[in-house]
Amino acid sequence: MLLTWLLLCPLIGMLIILCLPKSWVWAIRCVALVATGCALLLGVIMLRDFQPSAIGIQFREHASWIPQINAFYHVGIDGLSVWMVLLTALLGFLACMASSSIAERHKEYFALYLLLEVGMLGTFVALDLFLFYVFWEIVLVPMYFLIGIWGGGRREYSAFKFFVYTLAGSLFMLLAILALYLRAGTFDMLQLAQLGHTFDANFGRLVFLGLFLGFAIKVPVFPFHTWLPDAHVDAPTPGSVLLAGVLLKMGGYGFFRISYPICPEAARYFAWAMAGLGMINIVYGAFVAMAQTDFKRLVAYSSVSHMGFVLLGLASLTPAGFNGAMLQMFSHGLLTGGMFLLVGVLYERTHTRDLSAFGGLGARVPVYAGFLIFFSLGSLGLPGLSGFVAEFLSMLGAFNVWRWPTVVSSIGIVVAAAYMLKVIRQILLGPLNERWKALTDMTWWERLTLIPLLVVVLAVGVYPMFVLRLQDATIQQLLRHIDR
Repeated sequence: MLLTWLLLCPLIGMLIILCLPKSWVWAIRCVALVATGCALLLGVIMLRDFQPSAIGIQFREHASWIPQINAFYHVGIDGLSVWMVLLTALLGFLACMASSSIAERHKEYFALYLLLEVGMLGTFVALDLFLFYVFWEIVLVPMYFLIGIWGGGRREYSAFKFFVYTLAGSLFMLLAILALYLRAGTFDMLQLAQLGHTFDANFGRLVFLGLFLGFAIKVPVFPFHTWLPDAHVDAPTPGSVLLAGVLLKMGGYGFFRISYPICPEAARYFAWAMAGLGMINIVYGAFVAMAQTDFKRLVAYSSVSHMGFVLLGLASLTPAGFNGAMLQMFSHGLLTGGMFLLVGVLYERTHTRDLSAFGGLGARVPVYAGFLIFFSLGSLGLPGLSGFVAEFLSMLGAFNVWRWPTVVSSIGIVVAAAYMLKVIRQILLGPLNERWKALTDMTWWERLTLIPLLVVVLAVGVYPMFVLRLQDATIQQLLRHIDR
């Protein structure tokens, strides 16, 4: 029942909040914190009890749900999902702490926030395609309202664009799911994976393409990425943290959990396209990020670039590439979550994200400067931090298979270093802009939202084995299944 309780924690929190008077702001915040904190605690217990050497699904729960269509409440985790669940629970709790900046309509905000966490967690534990699709769609609704009501700038336009893009992708994914159900008569992902090699090539490729459109928009893969910068820029800080830290990972996870096991022949057939798109994402995203003057938009485009390493690792179909891609999803969630929290801290004090408006803040706000330097160096892939290990493994796996795309992709690493150092220079170095001479440093509450991310980024960078040993057995099994 561990995974069911993991889903119930934010759901119960949401129901309690809906029963509270809207004027009880303090109580609403406490309930949200307790609910996300309990989910995080269950995530840590799950990690403690997870058996790294065991191949297959753990903590499985199976119950009849809609027998008329053979749909089940079927949840479980393996090496592909264990870190995604923990990442979701961790960022869900930290972003809830960062939600103290929300100043209006607290009851609706925290109820939607907890519903969003239910959808995200459910997506990573579902083993039934119908259940997976329900959780996938649940995520769409609360995020739309979080951007559209509590966002800034062109929030309604950005929320609408986010909704339309992801819904369009979901419809293609739904068609692929229906095709699989009509062919195999089941929504069970494990059974469909076993039948994967029996599907004829054309059917498998069509299903792969349908799933690809759904997942590619979420990743986001070029040219389906245009919703991302607008959504990030106009979302409230906690929304940006979850959008970059978790929602983008749902697309990459979909490739690992559904596309590759169920359509193994198509995964090999389209590997060249995945490598090419990964290369474009890395280089294009890096150069566009370099050209940005808005801090938040720069971090958003850097996400487009960094998620390209996930595609490159997937395209390699090698143990190193797959391990790198999975680790990159986990590492990127930590680093980008930290960067968006830092953008939010600066924006709340200055009400601007224009990089040219800053300068000399290193001496004025030393604690903020320390965090910004740490997460910027992690994002540019400094050895000793999690980003380096993830990108190195992805490129190592891809190099012998897709040599030229990998070589070209390395340009993105150089450009990433340039735009991250540009951020440090424009915000922290040079003469102090007199507008910010009274700027205050980070509060203890704000520091507490970043310290856990800093510790995990450092731990993964120094000793990545504690992540890799949990996912490697499942990845080896998946590769054997694809090569069979």
